[in-house]
Amino acid sequence: MFAVRQARRAALQRSHLGFVIVPQQTAVVIERFGKFRTTLEPGFHFLVPVADRAAYRHSLKEEVYPISSQMAITKDNVTITLDGVLYMKITDPYKASYGVGNPVESVKQLAQTTMRSELGKLTFDRTFEEREILNLAIVKNINEAAHEWGVQCMRYEIRDITPPANIRKAMELQAESERQKRSDILTSEGKKQADINIAEGQRTAAILKAEGEAKAIVTKATATAEGIKLLAESIGKKGGNSAVALRIAEEYVGAFAQLAKKGTTMIIPADTNNVGSMVAQSLGIFKHLVGGEYKDSSPTKTYLDPVLDSTSGDDKK
Repeated sequence: MFAVRQARRAALQRSHLGFVIVPQQTAVVIERFGKFRTTLEPGFHFLVPVADRAAYRHSLKEEVYPISSQMAITKDNVTITLDGVLYMKITDPYKASYGVGNPVESVKQLAQTTMRSELGKLTFDRTFEEREILNLAIVKNINEAAHEWGVQCMRYEIRDITPPANIRKAMELQAESERQKRSDILTSEGKKQADINIAEGQRTAAILKAEGEAKAIVTKATATAEGIKLLAESIGKKGGNSAVALRIAEEYVGAFAQLAKKGTTMIIPADTNNVGSMVAQSLGIFKHLVGGEYKDSSPTKTYLDPVLDSTSGDDKK
């Protein structure tokens, strides 16, 4: 790099013919009889032949320079290999020309030594966690020294950190165990949430079922009460007792018919031929429950008496 720089200086000194054209973002340092005269800005400039010469030409653009791989030792004595990228530019062409022999190479060497020095202050684990802080510390230290060289370090980025093989294997095992731990935690949390959801669903279903059964009981009780009320009102009207007697007779006969259909064993009264006496007995029970003796001269009674009498006559035969 230094040889190329010297060759460019020699070519620049031989090239001017009384004038020089300075490109944009470029600075040319002019010497007269070997002494600094001025720094030319971009544009067209006249020079005094023989007396003036363009001694240095600097690019004022921000340039990128790779920092080669190097070894460093952390605070906990772990040897690592790392490299980086340096972003810098020349801010003062005069200092860059006369403050140091080769400003670019000087800053690159300073970046390497500063990087090793800052890594020695951190443990191996913090090297990965605090990479941004490490980059800022390197930039700060470089600028403190490079200010006198007319150079400013804009950024420094650590590109790659390579630990030893045994450390790398241990890190992989640790990372795998951490991932397995997170997986187990997520699985257990999911199972826990699923069990909670199932329990809440069962509880809600039980509550809704109980509420439905309660409402059904209330509705059934209300309907039964209403039916009893209507029945009581009907019995109290004219002819109600006769209707009850007819209904009891029908139910009595129907009950015997169902018993014959559903089973082969039947429990029957002693006097099975006297149907009239059985109906009369049922009516007597009904009248005893409602109070008083059963007396009804309604048309229904008139209808039932011949039936009962004929049944009794058949029994006598």
